[in-house]
Amino acid sequence: MNDAAKKLLVARVRAALDPSLPVEEKKMFGGITFTVRGKMCVSVGKDRFMFRIDPAIHDAMVARKGCRTVVMKGREYKGYVYVNAEAASSERELNEWIGLALDYNRKLVAQS
Repeated sequence: MNDAAKKLLVARVRAALDPSLPVEEKKMFGGITFTVRGKMCVSVGKDRFMFRIDPAIHDAMVARKGCRTVVMKGREYKGYVYVNAEAASSERELNEWIGLALDYNRKLVAQS
């Protein structure tokens, strides 16, 4: 995936996030990470998204086509999933994933 394609994915996330939310963009995880209310929510990398979701639904979500558990330095991170760009190619699909990430974000902030 080239830079233009990555920029398109970033633009799609920007458009999908509610502008009234306290969103910040940071360079992390080899891409652009969007934090909401100070917590990591979604990241855009090369040909994929990374979503932070409720660990309680993790196993059900990784069973979906184009979704897999995030693994860093050999460690699996339950509650963090990679979703291939083509598995969230429609606005509806992307909004569903972002909705799951925002739902968990609200829970995290409430626990803080």
